[in-house]
Amino acid sequence: MHLYIVTGSSRGLGAALVQQLSAPGNAVVGIARKSNPALKAEQWTLNLAEPIPAAERLQAWLRANTAWQSATLINNAALLSEPGLLAASPLDDLSAALRVGLEAPTLLSRVFLAETAGVPTRRILNISSGLGRRAMAGSAAYCAVKAGLDHLSRALALEAPDVGIVSLAPGVIDTDMQVQLRGADPARFPEQARFQGLKDQGQLQTAAATAAAIVQFLLRSDFGKTVVADIREA
Repeated sequence: MHLYIVTGSSRGLGAALVQQLSAPGNAVVGIARKSNPALKAEQWTLNLAEPIPAAERLQAWLRANTAWQSATLINNAALLSEPGLLAASPLDDLSAALRVGLEAPTLLSRVFLAETAGVPTRRILNISSGLGRRAMAGSAAYCAVKAGLDHLSRALALEAPDVGIVSLAPGVIDTDMQVQLRGADPARFPEQARFQGLKDQGQLQTAAATAAAIVQFLLRSDFGKTVVADIREA
């Protein structure tokens, strides 16, 4: 059996990834604040803004469930704090975004690497963003989180050369996050018009199409050769 662990699995890209991966021979575990009854996978309702309990649960589960042919962790969950300048952003919103987007992937990766040491094929896929490589005013925490995922992936690739590790920008996807950016107050978020333009010009990809491309990329024999990648260039 092949194990896939997907965070942020209840909606958007995470749910689409779970649907793509839910096939015979695969065991899929989704982690999200809410479950999605449409998904045929084991689902853990956990708040990744409190990452230590989530990491501890994964640790216990992996210790009890072994003998996988391959194991893959997909750190997909992200939390976008209200778009606006950092100086005007609520402290609790910023803290939650940083915990979900960077602390949780770091802790889950630590547990995954330690507890799957005997699995023949292992992969970590961190879902990053172009905003981790190009800063944008009005979303400093999100930019920092995604840049952190890129550099975390580089460091882990050096520490664990036998594990395929990639931080992947998935392109621009029509998800709830895009709705949040388009609906932001232009006075607080200078880039609002650009995101509205992406929608108006039909430049957004569906979550299902993006998930299909990501799964194809994930299963390539050269996965991990390029640690920081973009699905549009793969």
